[in-house]
Amino acid sequence: MLTIDIQKLTPTAQLPKRMTPHSAGYDLFADSSEEIIISPHQVILINTGIAISLPEGYEAQIRPRSGLAINSKIGILNSPGTIDADYRGEIKVIMYNFGDTDFSVKPLMRIAQMVISKHEILEFHVTDELDHTDRGAGGFGHSSS
Repeated sequence: MLTIDIQKLTPTAQLPKRMTPHSAGYDLFADSSEEIIISPHQVILINTGIAISLPEGYEAQIRPRSGLAINSKIGILNSPGTIDADYRGEIKVIMYNFGDTDFSVKPLMRIAQMVISKHEILEFHVTDELDHTDRGAGGFGHSSS
């Protein structure tokens, strides 16, 4: 089991929480003393009140909550957002209201989820030619008939 150091930046900050034993994501909570209204088509940066220290080779991905998306048309811009191993600032969530009515972010509301992922540190090798595949350079829509 990986241990991550976490800092509560405010007394009201909530620690990330898995909602089921098999959840990959840890829910993040709004750290606000009052309700925040997100108007239709508005972007708001929401504080979580926490900061983390990830080991090298890991990232935290900040992702939308599916319930907020389907029920309230609330998403996260720059999704998934990436928290790098050398970032020590507060985790904040860029929320967007895709709907046509105001959305209320209540204090301590679950607003996003965080997934910790291992990644490789790469070295790029410049070459004059890449290996060949059946797909080749086929891009967007290349497999549609």
